[in-house]
Amino acid sequence: MEGIYFPGLHIKFPNIPTGFRVFGVEIRFYAIAVFLGFVIAYLVAKRLGKKEGLDEELYLDFFLAMVIPSILGARIYYILFRLENYTGGTFKENLLAMINIRQGGLAVYGGLIAGTITAVIFCKKKKVSVGRFADTVFPGVLIGQMLGRWGNFFNREAFGSFTKSFMRMAIPMNFFTDKEQNFAYLASEGVISEKMVQNLEVVNGVGCITVWPTFLLEGIWCLISFIILLWYRQKKRFDGEITLLYAALYGLGRCGIEALRTDSLMIGSFKVSQLLAGACFIICLALIIILRKKVMDERWRT
Repeated sequence: MEGIYFPGLHIKFPNIPTGFRVFGVEIRFYAIAVFLGFVIAYLVAKRLGKKEGLDEELYLDFFLAMVIPSILGARIYYILFRLENYTGGTFKENLLAMINIRQGGLAVYGGLIAGTITAVIFCKKKKVSVGRFADTVFPGVLIGQMLGRWGNFFNREAFGSFTKSFMRMAIPMNFFTDKEQNFAYLASEGVISEKMVQNLEVVNGVGCITVWPTFLLEGIWCLISFIILLWYRQKKRFDGEITLLYAALYGLGRCGIEALRTDSLMIGSFKVSQLLAGACFIICLALIIILRKKVMDERWRT
């Protein structure tokens, strides 16, 4: 029940718990992954800021200011597209369900939107260029996102649709059915599809659903994007260009990966994150081209 396997790659993890207890208090690996993501993002941003000649103390102040708004933004974004799950009980029951993030329900885009708004306000108060500051922050954000996705691995969530690909991830069906209420919810939402249940693969003597490891695909894409941003820093022509490139690259990868997901937030028959990711890619890429051309034209005139 606690195993996670990649049979096509001949990789087996027979015992992957979701967390551990300290003095009776459960600590989830998901929370640790998110925390480490924030820490590494801060360290990377601080180092890049130093190279840009920015005050290193700005970064600790910013990341401390950003943590709560980002988590709130990620939760509110998720709730807005899952309102039907938070309106069926009493006011107290609905409110408790909304604030109970231990059961999951954080949307990356909500966190990014809230974090960006926080950054704009922060830079205005500190009298720092928003574009210049953001260019040092977002490469670190990619590493934070990459680490955060491993939290999904431990939680067995944010996976993709059924597949028999060599990259398939096999999760024991018992992990879900032993939590009957959770299984019923996942099945009703289409996260665990009938096709998955009908095509169980036996691994280590246990029947498993086999799905796309979208957490891993996104993590790899974040790492590739991070390397591209570091390389591109020497070629940037205006403040904010690295930020726009981050949004374009993340949007491109997320648009493709979201097509594989079964737990997407929806507007009608459209996946919200896929639409937003596609829009980010097109708009930000267009802005980079337009603004770089504008900068080059100005240089030619002078």
